[in-house]
Amino acid sequence: MKLDREKLLQVKEVVEEINRHKWLQSEMVGYDVGFDKAADSWFDNYATAWVAYHLPKFGKEPVKAAKKKA
Repeated sequence: MKLDREKLLQVKEVVEEINRHKWLQSEMVGYDVGFDKAADSWFDNYATAWVAYHLPKFGKEPVKAAKKKA
């Protein structure tokens, strides 16, 4: 399943998860890693599982990226 990052970033709970991940990552390295780096890490490592678990609550709209026409 291809996730639509832009749509997911509009979901308040996703931003909260990324901010939580940012805090944990920053604590581990001893400095603020920043939202963008934390978001990249969260999408690479946790987004698919998070969406699969929360999909019934949010529906399918924010999940699938639109197919591009060739």
